[in-house]
Amino acid sequence: MDKKLTINGFANYRLERAKQDLSDAEFSYENKRYLNANNRAYYAIFHAIKAVLALERVDFKRHKDVLAYFNQYYIKTEKFPRMISKKISQASKVREDSDYDDEFIPTDEETKLQIDTAKELIKLVEKYLKDCNIN
Repeated sequence: MDKKLTINGFANYRLERAKQDLSDAEFSYENKRYLNANNRAYYAIFHAIKAVLALERVDFKRHKDVLAYFNQYYIKTEKFPRMISKKISQASKVREDSDYDDEFIPTDEETKLQIDTAKELIKLVEKYLKDCNIN
């Protein structure tokens, strides 16, 4: 990353990364590669959240810390709708199962739901960044 990248630029960089992850998830889903689609959908969500956190120059090494911070400062304060929190949590669990549970077999419907959650969150983050005069 260019050291001269502004905070706004960094937020946009992370949002674009989220969109690329979403595109990869959709490609995998269309090709019935559900484990990979679930992984990429989760990372679309994760990078979208990190785009928001970039505005505060906040970052964490562990995923659970990123999600906990977002829940505390963006969900509980209703900057983002509460219902998205449960969907994010579910996406995190499905991603972990997809990546680490050799016996987990995701369904078409469950995978589609993860992709839909990623799309929904990316739209919410785009609106949030626009409202903050970032995007």
